[in-house]
Amino acid sequence: MLKYFQNKYAMSEKGAKDLLRSIIWTVIMEISFMVPVVLSFKFLDEYMSILLNSSNSQKNSILYYVIMSVAFFIVMFVIAYFQYDSAYTKIYEESARRRISLAETLRKLPLAFFGKKDIADLSSTIMEDATQVELLFSHSVPQIYASILTVVIMGIMLFFYNWRLSIAVFWVVPVAALVFYLSKKFQDKMHYKLYNIKRDISDKIQEGLDSAHEIKSYNREEAYSDNLNSKLDNYEKHLIKGELLIGAFINLSYVLLKLGLPSVILYGAYLLSTGSINIFTYLVFLVVSARIYNPIMDVMNNFALLIFLNVRIKRMKEMDEMPRQEGKTEFYPKNYDIKFKNVDFSYQDGVQTLKNVSFIAKQGEVTALVGPSGGGKSTLAKLAARFWDIDRGTITLGGEDISQVDPETLLDNYSIVFQDVTLFNSSVMDNIRIGKKDATDAEVIAAAKLARCHEFINKLPEGYDTLIGENGERLSGGERQRISIARAMLKDTPIILLDEATASLDTENESKIQNALSELIKNKTVLIIAHRMRTVSGADKIVVIKDGSIVETGTPSQLEEQQGIFASMVKTQYQSN
Repeated sequence: MLKYFQNKYAMSEKGAKDLLRSIIWTVIMEISFMVPVVLSFKFLDEYMSILLNSSNSQKNSILYYVIMSVAFFIVMFVIAYFQYDSAYTKIYEESARRRISLAETLRKLPLAFFGKKDIADLSSTIMEDATQVELLFSHSVPQIYASILTVVIMGIMLFFYNWRLSIAVFWVVPVAALVFYLSKKFQDKMHYKLYNIKRDISDKIQEGLDSAHEIKSYNREEAYSDNLNSKLDNYEKHLIKGELLIGAFINLSYVLLKLGLPSVILYGAYLLSTGSINIFTYLVFLVVSARIYNPIMDVMNNFALLIFLNVRIKRMKEMDEMPRQEGKTEFYPKNYDIKFKNVDFSYQDGVQTLKNVSFIAKQGEVTALVGPSGGGKSTLAKLAARFWDIDRGTITLGGEDISQVDPETLLDNYSIVFQDVTLFNSSVMDNIRIGKKDATDAEVIAAAKLARCHEFINKLPEGYDTLIGENGERLSGGERQRISIARAMLKDTPIILLDEATASLDTENESKIQNALSELIKNKTVLIIAHRMRTVSGADKIVVIKDGSIVETGTPSQLEEQQGIFASMVKTQYQSN
C-alpha cells in the first residue's frame, strides 16, 4: 500500500505513511459519527418497549445515557484531533518536502532542461501545482479512501443486520458508479486540455511582461491584447463546457443514488406490512439510508478532483524523473588545464552544434575563443563548466573527466562572467557578495574597486545598500556588467570564463577593466570569448571556431601570418575603426 501511494502520488515514504494514517483516522471518525445515532436508537428502542409493554421497569437510567453521551463526545473529540493532525498538519509537512524535493531536483538538472521549459511553466509547477496538490491531499484524498472503507464496513454490518433492506439501500451504488466510471475518460481529456490552455495563457502573460518595451515600441499593444483576450475566451469556453458536462455526469450519479431512499421507504414498508421486520429496524434503515449516500457522493466528487490532480502529479513526476547531473563531491585536480578531446555536442537531436572539437586551455595562459557568430564559442565555454553533458568525447580538468564530478563541486573552481548579466532585486553589496557568500564588506568593496564599480556605486542613493531592482533595472548595461565582473573577482577561483565580459563597456572603462583582469588572471586558466579583436590581442592562444568546428589554432601573431579567418576579422575591425 505504501509503495502504491508513493508511485501514484509522487510521495516520500514518510508522506505515504502519513497518508495511510490519515485514512485510518478518517475511517474511525466517520464510523464514530454513527455512534450517537446508535445510542439514540438504543434509547428509543428501550423506552418504546417500556411504553408498549406498559411496564415501568427499564434496563438503563437516563443518567446512563447522559454519561455515555459525554464519554462518546470526549472520544470523538480525541479522534477528530488525531484525524485533523494526520489529514492537515502531516499533509502540509509532506507538501513542504515536495517543494524542497522539486527545488533540489532543479539544482541537479542540466541546463538543457531549462532550455526546453519557460519560466512560467516551471513556476506553475513549483507554486500552483504544488499548492493544488497540497489542497486536494488535505481536503480530498484521505476522505476518498476513508469514505470507501466506511461504506464497505457499514455495508457489511447492515447486510448482517438485514440483508434484504441492505440490497434496497445499496443497489443504486454500482449503477451510479458505472455512470461515473464511463465519464472518467472524458474528464481526463477535458482536464488535460484545460490545463494546457491555462499554461498557454500563463506563457502569453509572461511573454507580455518580458517584452513590454518591444510591444510598446512597435505599437503592438492592441494586437497583443486581442491575442490574449482570444486565449482567455477560448479558456472560458472550454471551462464552461467542461464544467457542464462533468457536472451532468456527477449529478446524474447523485440522482441515481437518491433513488436508494425511496427504495428503502417502499420496500421497507412492504416488509413491515408483512411482519418481516419491526418498526425499529425500519427506522434504522431509513436513518442510515439518509446518511449512507453522503460519503458515496463525496467519493464521486473527490474522484473528479483526483482526476484533476493527476495532471499536476504527472508533471511533478516528469520533472523528478529527469536525468540529473551527478558525480563525486571530492575533487582535487593536479592542475587546472582544460582539455577538449573529440567532443561532439547538440542541443537537440539531429542538429549538431559542435563536431570533433579538440584543444587545450592551459593553466597560466589566456585562451581566446573567436569566430563568426553562432559558431559555438559560448557553447564551448559552458561545456567546460559542465552546464551541459556532451554527446561524445571527453572534457577533462587537470586530467579528470568532468562528467564524473558533481556540477556544484566543479563550479567551485570557476568564476564566470556572461554577456547576459543576471542580477537580483537586492542591494549592490549582496549582488557582489554572491561571488563569495562569507566575504566581508571590505572584501566586497575591494572587488568593486578592481572592477571599476566603486565610483558609480557611491553615487547611488544609499551606496552599497541601494536596492537595484529586478535584474538590476536601475543600473545601465555597463554598470551591470561591472557588477558581474566584481563578483568574479571576489570569488577569485583558478579558472575564469569570460563571455563577452566587456561588451557593454565603453573604450575607457574597457581598458581599465582589462588592467584589473590582468591582475586577476595570473597563474589561472582563462577562457575568453570576444568579438573585439583588441580584447584578445594579448591572449596566449587563439582558437578560431566556425560552424561548430575548430578551423585555426595558434598565437595572435601566428594566425595573422596565416592570413586566415582570424587575420580577416582583425583586418575588418581595424578598417571599420
